[in-house]
Amino acid sequence: MYMYISISISNGSTPAVQSPLLSFGASDCIKEMERGKGQGLMVMPQQNPLEQLQAKFKEVENNFRGWLAKQSLPVETAVVTTTSAAQGAAIGAFMGTLTNDVSSSLPTAPQASLDPQAMASLKQAQALSGGPLIQARNFAVMTGVNAGISCVMKRLRGKEDVQSSMVAAFGSGAIFSLVSGMGGPNQIANAATSGLFFALVQGGLFQLGQKFSQPPAEDVNYSRTRSLLSSLGLQNYEKNFKKGLLTDSTLPLLTDRQADGFALRDVKIPPGPRLLILDHIQRDPELKEKQGRRR
Repeated sequence: MYMYISISISNGSTPAVQSPLLSFGASDCIKEMERGKGQGLMVMPQQNPLEQLQAKFKEVENNFRGWLAKQSLPVETAVVTTTSAAQGAAIGAFMGTLTNDVSSSLPTAPQASLDPQAMASLKQAQALSGGPLIQARNFAVMTGVNAGISCVMKRLRGKEDVQSSMVAAFGSGAIFSLVSGMGGPNQIANAATSGLFFALVQGGLFQLGQKFSQPPAEDVNYSRTRSLLSSLGLQNYEKNFKKGLLTDSTLPLLTDRQADGFALRDVKIPPGPRLLILDHIQRDPELKEKQGRRR
């Protein structure tokens, strides 16, 4: 989709021309642009409204992050904690609407008829299956405290690692246990237990995320082999070289006789790719020089 924007001509004698919104192909677009130059018209592409909205949101987010990074530690912590708590409250309210029916079906037996262990279990069930307001409070405390402690740890330590993540999770777990009423008679011990559980789970998830987010390290022993295979479009056979331990230092040793009898055939490289690899090795000046030295 393209739109014409009128540009007045220098002599001012010709009225501005407006063209309706048109849809045409790339070749027609070029012709219209060339013709528009002579008529004082400029053709501009019409952007997708969704892309414009996403770009605007990204710009606002980057500006907010830049402003936040310039603030003092108390201000940054307060803003991060408040925004994270608001997000957690929204999630908790939504979850509470799903568990509202479950909480209404829980028994309301008198406290005198229950022993302390049974009462603690009932409170835990009520805390996990409360209504929208209860869940909003619980999630707001959990996410807000976690984000606030993470912000402080990152600013003080200058990095975000598994230790900082576990400390933040311990604090959020302990506070969540106290606020939600999940603890039994000994609230301090239950808060510490909940914090430790949160920390272990968060640490495991952090390590797992780091493992999958980082690209696998390249093996330096096969850098020349990888480059050779990529130039020939045979990078799929890199695993065959690794399986046979054919490192970069073995490339000058690959002669026709060795390839036919042993090396490349043993690692199950088909005849066609074998010939291309051997031809490339023989034509490579550096590998050819190393071949001559070994002889």
